[in-house]
Amino acid sequence: MKKYKSPKSKSKVKRYIVVFLILALGVFVFVRYYFVFGTGVKSGELNYLVHKGVVFKTYEGKLIQTGFRADKPEGFQSNQFEFSVADKKIAEELMLASGKNVQLHYKEYFAPIPWRGFTEFIVDSIISVDDAKPNPTLPYNSLP
Repeated sequence: MKKYKSPKSKSKVKRYIVVFLILALGVFVFVRYYFVFGTGVKSGELNYLVHKGVVFKTYEGKLIQTGFRADKPEGFQSNQFEFSVADKKIAEELMLASGKNVQLHYKEYFAPIPWRGFTEFIVDSIISVDDAKPNPTLPYNSLP
């Protein structure tokens, strides 16, 4: 004998499935775009900070760190940290510090959002800004 399911119970099951899918999508979007995956500090010479974008204008910058990377098949490459800045006040301070040694605190997300920036790394504070002074012990600084 077949058990008969009423139309009410079928609509309840469909409702639960829809609610579950909406909740799963909400959790996915939160984790992918708003969950802070990591935080840290990077230091180096601030190469540039620009305000760019077609639809969403964001602040994008590059920090040149000391040392070299040899993991590329093309050979040696400098360590570069590309980042975005969401706060206009912090971006204006960094624009004035171009070419100086800076320490930046950042948050790392799993994926960028167009209105927050083009990278997963969002700088949220400036720890320090120091003038770049050449090291007098290096041989190239003592040349005539």
